[in-house]
Amino acid sequence: MATYDYHCNTCGKDFEHVQSMKDDALTECLCGKNGTVERRISASAGIIFKGSGFYVTDYKKAGSDSSPPPSGSSDSGTP
Repeated sequence: MATYDYHCNTCGKDFEHVQSMKDDALTECLCGKNGTVERRISASAGIIFKGSGFYVTDYKKAGSDSSPPPSGSSDSGTP
């Protein structure tokens, strides 16, 4: 199902209509004046991401730590 924008040439009303992509375009306005309509090209909504967000850490493997060791620590073993 897709949402199409239409404009009535008789009453000047702009409206949206949800219909299948296989359906023919509307030819008459829904205002009751039997006005002719034309389908308008509209900007699509684009992609909508829902949720808390998409970050690198969302898909990080368990047990892998790529952060550098804290500064001031030494691995030399001398006290």
